[in-house]
Amino acid sequence: MTRNEILNGLQSLRANEVSRVESNPHKPFKVGLVYPNTYFVGMSNLGLQIIYEEVNLRDTSCGERYFMPAASELRDYEKHRLPLMSVETQRPLNECDVIGIDITFEMDYFNIPQLLKLGRVPVKRIHRIERDPIVIAGGPCATFNPEPLSDFIDAFIIGEGEQLVSEMLTVIEAGRLANESREVILLKLSKLTGVYVPSLYEPQYDENDDFTGYKFLGETSDESGTAGAETGRNENTGETGIVPRITRHWRQLETVGETVIATDYTEFGAMYIVEVARGCGRHCRFCMAGYCYRTPRLRRLDLLKAGVDRAVELNKKVGLMGAAISDYPDIDELVEYIRSKGLRYSCASLRADSLTQAVVDGLAASGQQAITLAPEAGSDRLRRVINKGISNEDMRKAVTLSAKAGIPHIRLYIMVGLPTESDEDIEAIVTMADDVFGYMQEAGCKGRLTLSINPFIPKPFTPFQWMPMAHQKEVTKKLNSIKKALSKNRRIEVLVESPKEAYVQGVLARGDRRLGDIIALAAEQGGAKGFKNACREFDFDMDQALYKERDLMEPLPWDMLDMQLAKGYLANEWQRSLTETYTVPCQAGCRRCGVCSEAGCDYGTTE
Repeated sequence: MTRNEILNGLQSLRANEVSRVESNPHKPFKVGLVYPNTYFVGMSNLGLQIIYEEVNLRDTSCGERYFMPAASELRDYEKHRLPLMSVETQRPLNECDVIGIDITFEMDYFNIPQLLKLGRVPVKRIHRIERDPIVIAGGPCATFNPEPLSDFIDAFIIGEGEQLVSEMLTVIEAGRLANESREVILLKLSKLTGVYVPSLYEPQYDENDDFTGYKFLGETSDESGTAGAETGRNENTGETGIVPRITRHWRQLETVGETVIATDYTEFGAMYIVEVARGCGRHCRFCMAGYCYRTPRLRRLDLLKAGVDRAVELNKKVGLMGAAISDYPDIDELVEYIRSKGLRYSCASLRADSLTQAVVDGLAASGQQAITLAPEAGSDRLRRVINKGISNEDMRKAVTLSAKAGIPHIRLYIMVGLPTESDEDIEAIVTMADDVFGYMQEAGCKGRLTLSINPFIPKPFTPFQWMPMAHQKEVTKKLNSIKKALSKNRRIEVLVESPKEAYVQGVLARGDRRLGDIIALAAEQGGAKGFKNACREFDFDMDQALYKERDLMEPLPWDMLDMQLAKGYLANEWQRSLTETYTVPCQAGCRRCGVCSEAGCDYGTTE
């Protein structure tokens, strides 16, 4: 591509968008909103769009979007010595006052050093000088464990960014106008609830190079949003002393959460996304989102209907977003409203035990050819361990509903390598697949059964955070045995995520700050493909990171974060998993986990 073709390509993306908010380049305060993947992927991310609207509704700030060029385009950028430029005005990234990065997936970590370098921004925060942009990161990965990226980021948003982003921009803008130093501005940011400034936390290691905690380098005033009795303190041993914890930021869903910039060129296609709910109250023990985004919250039905009306204006398909769409109490009324407007819709996730005929009929009328269910495990025993709460009978009912609606295909999400998993549990996956296929035949579904199988990855802030990953060779062997056992039936398809990538994710998800140099080097050597070699270069033991079972009292790299869960709650849930004890979903008035301790949970109401 020529220089002009690259510029014209960015302009054409903008020309094919319809936006509900104006990005005014004449506003004085420039904010670069970065998604560390391509435009095609990034514009499917609702979080980026919500923050884009908030930034641009401020009187003084202009938000512009930046995306990772495709591999072929990246070579052309380098050839023509072009910086990373915005979609809106082709402004170079380094001309922004603030850079905000949305980090949703671990495999995007390797793109972050590349994006900063391409944008002419010093890759590591220690190399930035006063005139350089302040780099902020948020999103799921930033929330559950920011440490692997701490070398590159000046401040992290822990939890949800709405409202907090505006507070942070106000602090930075005022500081810049007053000629305050980066150090002073970052210290002020650290006093906001939900903001983690890694330069104030120095990781400590023992003689065996094991992580032992943090030494806090900032102020410890009780007036700080990050310290004092209200948020609690992490008392580490040795040199670390008393370290203030960062309480995650969240809010009730009192406004719309939907597409701001509509475009056909996305991973989801020409879809208008409407967020139905946030968080999940099902207590699946493997799911980080279920613990980091409590309490589960529902948007009012009138707000959702208003979003549908805006989709009508654009003649877009509606994409319902949430952890379990079929759990929404007014889901039948919502989908019937969508259909009454002559629109099609799809759902981000469904549960077999709450699926309704109205939802399935609407999906069929929308042209959907497959229903996706997530039993996660083949045996009832292992589903009890992970607290999934889905039975084979639930799946039979879901298949029957699908057949009645005329949807021919069924897709199952399954994990291999779960804690306590045995050979019998693997055999149960094959049995379950045969059973579900039998249900399909009984119900008249003449389509395909697809098993999408992923290696299990233990995540921070789940009851399995202390557990090792199952050995890669064992998982690969189990995956091959499942594929072989089901290969005789041509209507059963087995899709497997790359175990190699899963194990890179496993290291990144629970790693500490020592991964910064490794990520930077791997980024130069092909990303995930170069990760193993980069680990060797820095004498980092991947096997130790992946396969070590951590003690319940052992310091963890994310211990300075406070998800407002009651002390010992996650450890107790781990013990309940060993006894296969069911934890019931969040209910109105519930106070079990500690998040809703003051007023009690109001989940299930949309008033």
